[in-house]
Amino acid sequence: MKSAALVAASLFLSAAVMAQAPVIDVNSSDLEARLSAIERIVDSRTQSQHRIQAQLDNMQSEIDQLRGAVEVHTNQLEKVLQRQRELYLEIDKRVEALKGAAASVPNSPPTAGTGNVGQSPSSVQPPSSDSEAEAYEAAVNLILRDRDYDKAVPAFREFIRQYPDSQYAANAYYWLGQLLFNQQNWQEAKIQFETVVQRYTDSTKRADSLLKLGIIAERLGNGALAAQMFNRVVTEYPDSSARKLAENRLTQTGG
Repeated sequence: MKSAALVAASLFLSAAVMAQAPVIDVNSSDLEARLSAIERIVDSRTQSQHRIQAQLDNMQSEIDQLRGAVEVHTNQLEKVLQRQRELYLEIDKRVEALKGAAASVPNSPPTAGTGNVGQSPSSVQPPSSDSEAEAYEAAVNLILRDRDYDKAVPAFREFIRQYPDSQYAANAYYWLGQLLFNQQNWQEAKIQFETVVQRYTDSTKRADSLLKLGIIAERLGNGALAAQMFNRVVTEYPDSSARKLAENRLTQTGG
């Protein structure tokens, strides 16, 4: 009886072990499948984030180009309006001069020496063009119209050298920084953007310059400085388009 009992117990234990073994294998396989699925999801999301970031970078570049085009057209319009105002003033002066001459000698016939007094307004020449605005416009057109970025770099450097106090100086520094940024010349680009941030506090390019300084710091492996720059964009320019890009960078870096 004892032998039969021992045999029965052995068979029971063997059956119990064999019954448990498939459960362990099934659970292990299921866990590996779940981990594999999670890894695929994470990889997919990472690749998607990279694609979105690349699209955002491209959109930012296109926005910069559109802003440059708007600047060029605005400058051209301002030049036309200024020329018209100066021309009208010149015409008024000539008209007043004619009235004064007519009042002083109402009955005297015109002499040969006064033949130019009655010169028609159509013969008045507009004032000469503004070389500063033309130099800036020419440099911008190398980017927007000709897409000759290699020539645009020295063109903006020369503009800054010739017109350091120009009303376009902040934009010139920004465009030069953007060109150097596209060339991955991080240190030189950083100098240009820092100039905009530190020297031209009222410039419309300051928010984008802060954003670019953050991206440069990110590319150079300085995550703390990058987060600082992005946070400055969010804090100082909450209504700018650069804020959304800065927030997206902060989300990706966990800043």
